[in-house]
Amino acid sequence: MLDDLHAEVATRLDADGQRYTTNRRQIVTILDAADRPLTIADILDGRGLAQSSVYRNLAVLETARVVHRVTSTDGFARYELAEDLTDHHHHLICSACGAVSDFTVSPQLERTLERAMVRVSADTGFRAEHHRLDLVGRCARCA
Repeated sequence: MLDDLHAEVATRLDADGQRYTTNRRQIVTILDAADRPLTIADILDGRGLAQSSVYRNLAVLETARVVHRVTSTDGFARYELAEDLTDHHHHLICSACGAVSDFTVSPQLERTLERAMVRVSADTGFRAEHHRLDLVGRCARCA
């Protein structure tokens, strides 16, 4: 529910000593409605937001663990809400055009990935907090 999302974002920003401004709320609403990670240009698209403000606010939201930056192959960062605010998913990243889209896997495969994380942790002493699977290749348009 959008109200719950905004309440959680306000809590995170407050804990980070930041206010939940109108522009930050608008960015969160835009990212919540998106079906994929968005570039700055996507976020700006006809919405009357100042580019410098969007950059600054995304940096604040990222520091407060509200927004996650997805790095692509085209040099443009993309942004999405932090996974603990949304559903768990992974990314398809096109190595030709840089497009990024979300995908999910079956619960069985997620359990297999979790078991693999536990094994890697046991073998290396690395303490994984979560996992993210990015498949890099060519999208249907570029294939």
